Amino acid sequence: MADFLGSVWWMIVSLGVLVTFHEFGHYWVARRCGVKVLRFSVGFGRPLWSRRNRNGTEFAIAAIPLGGYVKMLDEREVEVPAGERAVAFNNKSVWQRIAIVAAGPAANLLLCIALLWAMFVIGRQDYSATLGRSTGMAAAAGLEAGDRIIDIDGRAVATWAEASMALTTAAMDRQDARVRVLDPLDNAHTRVLPLSTLPAGFDERTVPVQAGLAWQFWLQPAQIESVVAGSAASGLLQRGDLILAIDGLRVESADQVAGLVQRLGERGGQ
Repeated sequence: MADFLGSVWWMIVSLGVLVTFHEFGHYWVARRCGVKVLRFSVGFGRPLWSRRNRNGTEFAIAAIPLGGYVKMLDEREVEVPAGERAVAFNNKSVWQRIAIVAAGPAANLLLCIALLWAMFVIGRQDYSATLGRSTGMAAAAGLEAGDRIIDIDGRAVATWAEASMALTTAAMDRQDARVRVLDPLDNAHTRVLPLSTLPAGFDERTVPVQAGLAWQFWLQPAQIESVVAGSAASGLLQRGDLILAIDGLRVESADQVAGLVQRLGERGGQ
């Protein structure tokens, strides 16, 4: 329920931003063209908040956040005093009226360009190619949760996006992929992923998934659900604890825990 309400909230916020920029485009150009603006409203219905500026424009936030409008002085809608006819929308030139009407969509276009530019400049964080789950083909090849892919077919891999692209390329070429990984104990292994055996007509967009690989980002965190009474963990761990590392080795997902404990036990590190 909280996720749903959160989605609704952000939808309303996003819509409010788009509407505000759109209507501000109309408002700004109308004022530049000498048109008197009576109301600038974000939302429809009864105003929840309003304020009037020195030019007589009422700025309002209304109860129904599904749009907005800019109301301009217009002789076709109300009787306009002779002294204000020059600032009525209908008395402006055709080109001025076209500019006012087009300013809303133009403002939204400029907003999109600005956001895309910001995304390009700021960039985005990419994630290491750490496996959260290995099933099917990948498990049969020896790949395990917690393995970090560092090389595919002789090409260094640093991120999940790079690993996904390299695997997709190999699959499209109908070739097996030699995948070099570091396990959670920093031991290097080379596994052969038989991508050439994928069925004809496979979906090129989801090659890692079809190969049985899942990125650790999508998996559940290693959170304690319960502690067995009388066990070694009793009194040390409790329900809700989040496992971040075991014996100094970082834990990325719940799927890693069993395999990591087993490996540590085998080397006598527990």
